Amino acid sequence: MRRLGVHVSVAGGIHLSVERAKELGCTAMQIFSHNPRGWAFSDITESEAVRFRKLSDELNVRPVFIHSSYLINLASPTEATREKSISLLSYELRMADLLGIDYVVLHPGKAAGQDFRTAVKRTKKALALVHETAQYKSGILIENTAGQMGDISSTMPMIADIAEGAPAGLIKGICFDTCHGYAAGYDIADDKGIRKLERELKEYLSPLKAELIHLNDAKKGFASGVDRHEHIGEGSIGIAGFRRFLSSTFLRKIPLILETPKKDDGDDKRNLGVVREILKEVKNV
Repeated sequence: MRRLGVHVSVAGGIHLSVERAKELGCTAMQIFSHNPRGWAFSDITESEAVRFRKLSDELNVRPVFIHSSYLINLASPTEATREKSISLLSYELRMADLLGIDYVVLHPGKAAGQDFRTAVKRTKKALALVHETAQYKSGILIENTAGQMGDISSTMPMIADIAEGAPAGLIKGICFDTCHGYAAGYDIADDKGIRKLERELKEYLSPLKAELIHLNDAKKGFASGVDRHEHIGEGSIGIAGFRRFLSSTFLRKIPLILETPKKDDGDDKRNLGVVREILKEVKNV
């Protein structure tokens, strides 16, 4: 069965995120390990981790993904920011190991006025320093970005450039975000665009592959370069586009996590319902 879930709050205790996911009927989920908009963090206790792992197994909510902090910029021209980013990413990987989570999803950063080559070089050096802090069981999924000014990971060749020469085992694949990909020029609502994505994944990233799909509609149009998520079917990708995308055989076994807007408690339930209907249609084709 296709694993499907949403990004879930850890408010009140990290174990509660599993219960929230189960209440929504999720079979996978994504969390933050701390406040993603702050540099401060504190270790999750062993007892909390045991409770989390036990619930995840008992309620069959697997796999779980950690989304790293939005503040991380391994490419930053500012040394202090890079050092804090290295420390925070190391923490994310350490918590993933403690919680029994295989993957940490990472936006590697922005060039912030540098040329692309310099930004990538700094990112690779930062990844090497992360690797030196410990030997992790978990690893990084690099997430594609929307192509906004300064993005260094909006295309498969750009991601491949970052992954090339990275410490062995640290980068374990990619997370493909549908909104970001569409905004960056991958027309995943069209068969030709889907074939382009498949071709580039194999050509540039093999043996790495997509281990996670962030399933989000796009508020802005194709190749807009704008990272604005929308409810499934209410954006420019649309129901027909997602039906076409999700029917692609090379994507069928990859877990789906929704990061759609949350204006009220019913939004996740409604978006999950829409995706489940699409998956039923795809299965019956």
